[in-house]
Amino acid sequence: MNAQTKAYEEKVRAELQQAKSRLEEFVDRSKAEDKQVATDLMNQLERTHQKIERQLQKLETSAAEEIEEEKAEIDAGIGKLRAELTQLATKLNKEPHTKAS
Repeated sequence: MNAQTKAYEEKVRAELQQAKSRLEEFVDRSKAEDKQVATDLMNQLERTHQKIERQLQKLETSAAEEIEEEKAEIDAGIGKLRAELTQLATKLNKEPHTKAS
């Protein structure tokens, strides 16, 4: 694997870790508020995350000519994951919050 592909892989892994952290925050918040819609969105986010992970693994074994195609698919997945996280944050922020004492 060349240095450029390795740097890209590290960037994607960092994005996934950041998304996972946000998702965990949402899960904790959703559990406290017991929202089915939020739970459904979080499940969808988890599936998107897993799909990106599989694509990233595929990138590692791809031939040079396939790498750009794989990167495009991964970038599209990252974009979808970001949009879904934003959607979930918006949904959770619209709902009343209860403070834990």
